[in-house]
Parts: sequence; C-alpha cells; structure tokens
Amino acid sequence: MRFRIAIAGIVACVLTLGLGLVTPVVTAPPAEAVTKISARTLLRQLPVASETNKGYDRSKFPHWIDTADKDVCDTREEVLIQEAIRAPRVAASTCAISGGTWRSKYDRVTTTDKSTFDIDHVVPLKEAWASGAKKWTTSTRKRFANDLGYRATLIAVSASSNRSKGAREPHEWMPPNRAYHCTYAKQWIAIKWRWSLKVNQTEKTYLRRQLDKCDSVLVNKPRRAT
Repeated sequence: MRFRIAIAGIVACVLTLGLGLVTPVVTAPPAEAVTKISARTLLRQLPVASETNKGYDRSKFPHWIDTADKDVCDTREEVLIQEAIRAPRVAASTCAISGGTWRSKYDRVTTTDKSTFDIDHVVPLKEAWASGAKKWTTSTRKRFANDLGYRATLIAVSASSNRSKGAREPHEWMPPNRAYHCTYAKQWIAIKWRWSLKVNQTEKTYLRRQLDKCDSVLVNKPRRAT
C-alpha cells in the first residue's frame, strides 16, 4: 500500500511539472526577524522634520522587478503569492498566476480575480520621497520600492482602497477596516524606522495617539535597510 501511495505521488509530481505548474514557493529575501519591539520606541527614534514632495516622480522608484532570487516572478507576483489565503497555481516558466483567493486587510474585500487587487506600498513612494528618499540613489529607491525583506512593507489590497488612500499620511487616511488601524499604524512606523525616514510633527502626534488606543503596541522589529 505504501509503495502504491509513493508511486501515485511521483506520478502527480511528474504531471504537474509536465503542465508547467509548480507549487507556489516564494524565494524572497528572509522575512523580518521575529523579535518584537514597541512601536512607541521606534516612533521616538524617528527624526521629526518638515516634508516636501518637490521633484517627486514615480519613475524614480523602479518597481515590480524580479528581485535577487531571479525566479521569474516580479515583486507584485511575489506579494500576491505570499498573501493569498488560498494558494494560486504558478507557471514555472512565466510566473503566470491562476486560481487563488485574496482578502484585502484594508476593507475586507475578498476576490479570486487578482487584477482587482493592487500591491500597496504601506508607506507610499511619494511619502517616502518627501521623508528622505529624494536624497537616495536610484538603486536605493528601487530596493525600497521592491522591499520583500520586511513583510509589512508591501501588501495586497483591493484596488479601490489603495486608490482611495493615494499617498496620504495616517492622519489623512486610515483603512476603512477599523480593526486594522493599530496594525497599520505600527507597520507605518516600523517601515519608516527600517529606512531611516523622517516624520512631520502632525504625523508623529497622530501616530502616538493612535498607539494609545491599541491593546498592544508590539511590532516585528525590522532590520535597518542599508
């Protein structure tokens, strides 16, 4: 009986490979460390300064590239695979994604159509530019825009919620899903800390007040980006 089961498993694998499909395996950089830290601690360490978007252009942040793993899948596809609540099928040679189910944490929308979801930069590119990225090299901005090294940086959400958010800061926009507010605020802070970005005073005050409403202010501590 065990022999038959083993043979059946081998046949299934061969058929799957023959169809050009593979089990979704994301070979992105290692996820964030499991060490927890208070978001208040990270917020206190963020420099406070005024911000300006002068000179911003989205093209200055090259994104949706095949990252260092060189596995055909670009960053958007990597995040879709990571965040699926029902795993999709992935073509080995092209990373074409079919099947799968996704749920948007911003507004609780669920879909099986990946084209209706965007990959959101939790800290928008325009906000990053105003917060310090204007002084970075294009190479560093590319790494920020495709950052798979800290899971919170990129998130698959409904296109409608992403476009409602735009490039606004937390005091200007929070997810319609109120249950996600604390997580959103903590991750915003952690991402800015990871990339040594600044906050303006209004932004910092709002984030501090938001943390005061949270049952827990712990967040996965990111590694500093270099």
